[in-house]
Amino acid sequence: VVDGWRLRGQVDPAALQGALDDIVLRHEALRTVVVRDAEPRYQQVHPAASPRLEIRDLGPADPADPPHPEHRDIRAEEFLNEIECAPVSPRAVPLISAVLGRFDERDAVLVLAAHHTAVDGWSMQVLMRDLAACYAARCGLGGPDLPEVEQYRGFAVRQRAAEAAGGDAPHLAFWREKLAGARITPIRTDRDRSAHPDFATGWHRFAYGPDARRETTRGAATLRGSLFMTLLGAFEVLLHQQTGATDIVVPTFTPGRAESRLQGSVGSFFNFLPLRVDLAGARTFRDVVDRTKAGCLEAYSHELPLPQILSAAPELMAPAATDGLAACVFQVIQYPFLLHRRTVGDLEYTALRNRRISQPVGSDIPDGALWCLELEPDGDLIGTVGYSSNLLEQGTVAGMVARYGALLRRLVADPDAPLPRA
Repeated sequence: VVDGWRLRGQVDPAALQGALDDIVLRHEALRTVVVRDAEPRYQQVHPAASPRLEIRDLGPADPADPPHPEHRDIRAEEFLNEIECAPVSPRAVPLISAVLGRFDERDAVLVLAAHHTAVDGWSMQVLMRDLAACYAARCGLGGPDLPEVEQYRGFAVRQRAAEAAGGDAPHLAFWREKLAGARITPIRTDRDRSAHPDFATGWHRFAYGPDARRETTRGAATLRGSLFMTLLGAFEVLLHQQTGATDIVVPTFTPGRAESRLQGSVGSFFNFLPLRVDLAGARTFRDVVDRTKAGCLEAYSHELPLPQILSAAPELMAPAATDGLAACVFQVIQYPFLLHRRTVGDLEYTALRNRRISQPVGSDIPDGALWCLELEPDGDLIGTVGYSSNLLEQGTVAGMVARYGALLRRLVADPDAPLPRA
């Protein structure tokens, strides 16, 4: 998991290294490895150690060249993409490293890279919040007080205890009934998995524009659904058009942080949740969103870890293993603690979220495709699709993204019109 922030102000490398040390001490997930060569397997928490901090020069080859802000924005994104291509070990403690790229003394890019066993996307924003506070304190500038932190292993112990005590039985009964006969709704691939088994991940990035964000937000309010429910409903219509299916099952990732005390914790909390919606007889987009809303609220109130859900529906993911087909996960990212032009101490931090440069190789995802839509702080509706490049061409992904964007605008513009045909 790799994220980047633009830093404005003069960075002290020694204070930054110290702040990195502080967050490794504060969040033990960053120094926890999974021991897999023993039975039963277990997590081992190591003593705190200093993470690697690398410093690179991003300045122009010719110092006489004047800086161009647009060129620097592009270079910052390229820099982030370069680091995404580098592997991260699940055993090298601590499970986080940092690279500081400097354009000049007061303009830099800080990239954090951590292994997914230790963090999720939400955790990266928590880490940057804490890093900014620790850096300010190291510089003698105070910085915001950080709350007490709940460690990941406490969450894991409670989750395992609830399962052992049988407290999940009513939720398992719900999923057994809800997913009876269900299969995820797959997308078609360009190549067969059996002929191209060498797994690789590419990333297609795009933006639909501020108008699309405004129209979708207004449409969600009209339909009395959340933004996620509205965007997911449009995606279900797209899958119906592409496959002809009316029994739509779309997996999504949830934060997995139902307990309020976990909001500021670091760990791999995210959960995989299948959302099943029956579109048979739906005449309008309003009908689709109403059914999607009901399905989401049911699923949220019965959320369990994925292995338990699959124990109730063991054939759910079967299409994902079929030649010519792949799973497609859909999520809308809305992170807390997102630093956007926020000054902490004497540095201004801005998360690099509005990325536009696609890349043929990047951070891995599970086999198939992962759609991520996000409301960018400056008002755009942006997105990325991670895809198995051994199965899918970028052109195929780009075409699906374009069809979805056009369909979304049409649906939210007139939610009571008859659903469009493929």
